[in-house]
Amino acid sequence: PVSIGMSMDIASIDTISEINMDYTATIFLRQRWTDERLCFDGNKSLSLDGRLVEMLWVPDTFIVDSKKSFLHDVTVENRLIRIYPNGTVLYAIRITTTVSCSMDLTKYPMDKQTCTLQLESCK
Repeated sequence: PVSIGMSMDIASIDTISEINMDYTATIFLRQRWTDERLCFDGNKSLSLDGRLVEMLWVPDTFIVDSKKSFLHDVTVENRLIRIYPNGTVLYAIRITTTVSCSMDLTKYPMDKQTCTLQLESCK
């Protein structure tokens, strides 16, 4: 098994829709793992063009209850791949996602809602 470290920053919560029972957020997702096949001699990391992601194994992380998501691509895909000499890979992306959030509005306007943002991976 591959241990994957993950961190996430919420850049913005763009909309909250009581009608559609969802919210839209932009997040920065960073994942880190070690792939011994990528070890190399040296003491500096390599930053790779995001287009090279297709040539590497990356975790199949997905957002639970996502209705719609997209990766930002202005002016290029917002992906970062950095490989360290010991084979550690840092993969970072910017995603905007619309996620379902079941809301109980029976106590409106004194209600309180809790919406989650969960990420999972099958591998």
